[in-house]
Amino acid sequence: MKTDGTCACGPTLSGDQLTGVARRTFIVQSALLAAAAALAACGVTADATAPALPSSGNTINVSSYPSLSAVGGVAMLSIGNAPLAIVRTGSSSFVALSRVCPHQGGIVDQSGSGFQCPVHGARFSQTGQWTGGQGTSNLHAYATSYDAATGVLTVS
Repeated sequence: MKTDGTCACGPTLSGDQLTGVARRTFIVQSALLAAAAALAACGVTADATAPALPSSGNTINVSSYPSLSAVGGVAMLSIGNAPLAIVRTGSSSFVALSRVCPHQGGIVDQSGSGFQCPVHGARFSQTGQWTGGQGTSNLHAYATSYDAATGVLTVS
């Protein structure tokens, strides 16, 4: 460093020449942008255990599934490409769960009073809460609305 505060290692830059991006800033920002793009490409921003439902046709007639006639009843079905478990939790309330296991994407099956993944043994309650086996998160739950007058359940 010279006594006037400038660097002795290279030419002195004027104010107009200092407007560019410093090399270190460029490298850091480029790395952050690349990481964000990689995460987006991997689908990290979307929930891979919650397959997208079709934009229409997301209704089921509850009377078509005799297993849903009583509270605690479960129907295993698919809407579009989304494998679901519909659980009747009350006289007019239902839970719609993705059957895609959050651990590694296996399709859970009904087991006792809940669900179990055949791949690594993760267990879930009827409301999709992880209860044991391979540690993972809960099953994805979709929003539901039930029209008791028509017996139609809409899953979204």
